[in-house]
Formats: sequence, C-alpha cells, structure tokens
Amino acid sequence: MPHIALVTLVVRDYDEALAFYTGALGFELVEDTDRGDGSRWVVVRPRGTRGTGVLLARAKDEAQAASVGAQTGGRVGFFLHTEDFAADHARMLAAGVRFLEEPRHEVYGWVAVFEDLYGNRWDLLQPA
Repeated sequence: MPHIALVTLVVRDYDEALAFYTGALGFELVEDTDRGDGSRWVVVRPRGTRGTGVLLARAKDEAQAASVGAQTGGRVGFFLHTEDFAADHARMLAAGVRFLEEPRHEVYGWVAVFEDLYGNRWDLLQPA
C-alpha cells in the first residue's frame, strides 16, 4: 500500500465546507459528484499536490452531526505542511482563518495551530 488516498471530515454542509477549504485554505477541488441520493462525493486537497485528499462528508444523522468539529476529541488531528510558513500564515490570517496561538519555532520546524470552520484543530507546519 503506497499511501493513504483519503481521510474523511464530517461537515454540516458541503458548500460551506467547500468555501472554507478552497477559499480560506486554498485547497483545490478534486471532485464534486452528485451521488443521486442527496449526498455528494466531495474531495479537496492542498493545491498542486497529488497526495492524500480530504473527503468532505455531510453528516447524515444526529450521531454524525454531533461529531462535526470534534472528530479528534479536541486534539490536533490534521497536519498541513508548507514550504513558506510566513506567507501561508499571513494569507490564511487575511482569509479569516482562526489561529489559536502565535507561530512558534520547535525543533521540528515552524508551527501554529488553527481551527477549521467547525473547530477541528490543524497544525500549519513548515518542517525543519
């Protein structure tokens, strides 16, 4: 198995999630296919990459809706690597992304935790 193709994020609404991930984070839309039952197959990934994508899956019942924004129990669950931390951090701030801390330098690189529109925590990380 050469790589993980997709990870799923449960979202409230396809279009609001797409607006955040493609707008504020700058991801590209890879696929948006109507499945004919009111659901869609919506995949985004960081622009210019061929790696793991994020499947944006709309919650279809109360149990799934309760997990929106808390899929990793409040821990950082997603790690977005960058080659230009300062530029991407500034662009994301200007787009309204909510960072929970100031950027900091660690032995592994520059990092700052941010939340997506639902409260899922991500690291923006430029590895050392």
